[in-house]
Amino acid sequence: MSPTRRHLICAALAAQLLAPAGFVIAQGAATRDAMTHFFDANTGDLKAELADARAAGKKAILLMYEQEGCPACLYMKQHVLNRVDVQELYRRHFVSFTIDINGAVPLKDFGGRDISEKTFAAAAKARATPTFAFHDLSGTEIVRITGAVRDVGEFKLLAEFVASGAYKTRQFAEYKQLQSAKKGG
Repeated sequence: MSPTRRHLICAALAAQLLAPAGFVIAQGAATRDAMTHFFDANTGDLKAELADARAAGKKAILLMYEQEGCPACLYMKQHVLNRVDVQELYRRHFVSFTIDINGAVPLKDFGGRDISEKTFAAAAKARATPTFAFHDLSGTEIVRITGAVRDVGEFKLLAEFVASGAYKTRQFAEYKQLQSAKKGG
């Protein structure tokens, strides 16, 4: 049997084995639904989520501001947030939720006040989507990235940037340059 044929058979078997678990193999990387596996179930109470995140030893809360029909949001969900390696990295360090910038869904903000998603997003000045806003465990926004990231590697680097605390001394663009220089790129 040729190595190419053997490779194809192995790939097909792997796909059959992983499919029942919700995994899909895309371009050599395992993927699964972002809404189910990247984002946490939102209770609608961000103040309580802060307490839970602290108790679980998380580094921050990540809010992805989105809106219906947003092509960049869809891109992120289908090409970055669906990756198992990304999901595991983010779940290890963060609790993540979506906020619809036009949504009427009620929630309690980090201060415990009743508010709609739309009003919360407006108060946070989240106008473009997607916007990724990391909040420390007191509810203070510490890092904000507006727009889709370039690729999986950059999104994983963003997690490292926040989880390591590097955001306290530099901007993400500078951190990316330093990491690229370390790798010789």
